[in-house]
Amino acid sequence: MDVADIALKRTCIACPEQYDAINLATNVVIGYLRLRHGHFTVEVPGPFGKLVYESWPEGDGGFEDDEREDELISAIEAIANAYPD
Repeated sequence: MDVADIALKRTCIACPEQYDAINLATNVVIGYLRLRHGHFTVEVPGPFGKLVYESWPEGDGGFEDDEREDELISAIEAIANAYPD
């Protein structure tokens, strides 16, 4: 899957910062992103979910302004790689 085929929709404006990753072609949720207690996780759905990316940014329940863009780009790339063509 190409990263351009994925959009993020923020699902919580408070703490924790979290998003759904949506396949633009099908409008189906293909990933879940969440930053809680300083641990950022990205999972793709499945019977038990699959962790495809994680990091420990400075923000506790939300990203610092200078880290959000890089972390979200890394998350989208990890989700795209989890769905080979």
